[in-house]
Amino acid sequence: MKGYLWTSGVEAARGEGSSNGHLAPWEAIAIDAVGNVIEFWGFKRNQGRVWALLFLRGEPLTAGELERELELSKGGVSMLLRDLERWGVVRRVRSPQDSAWRYAAETDLIRMVSHVIEEREAGFIERIRADLAEAHRLAVETGNVPREHLSRLEKMATLAEHVERALRLFIKTARLDVGGILGALREDSPRQ
Repeated sequence: MKGYLWTSGVEAARGEGSSNGHLAPWEAIAIDAVGNVIEFWGFKRNQGRVWALLFLRGEPLTAGELERELELSKGGVSMLLRDLERWGVVRRVRSPQDSAWRYAAETDLIRMVSHVIEEREAGFIERIRADLAEAHRLAVETGNVPREHLSRLEKMATLAEHVERALRLFIKTARLDVGGILGALREDSPRQ
């Protein structure tokens, strides 16, 4: 896929196309797979790799350990951890006998995905709805936009509204109801 550094499991296990530091071959494959998915969703590939390592190990690691294991720079790990903390995907922990901050992965996957959707996708959909409302206002204000075009603009706004409702419901219940979205897509669609 153009634009993505897609590594296959075999390459990761051999250390081709991927850095794998001190990782076992199975860890490198799993970590790169998560990194690929995260990059596909529009995040940084190494954000997925950091989270995946923390999740797989099941124990908090220091920034230095993350640097060594994933062969990343100190500055890179610092920026990645800051982003991941902001998204609620990792959290900082410190035990009383340890002076160094360690980082632990969020292990409740539904909570993690819900938080990211709430922070990123829901806000994005809100902005789309606002833009569509402004486009509709301007179209009506001009007075010469054909009714069919206004109707299509309204359908776009309805679809955005249903997507926002589905996301909000998912955030609250971890259930995704796309019935309204499908209904908005089917309305007045040409029959074949």
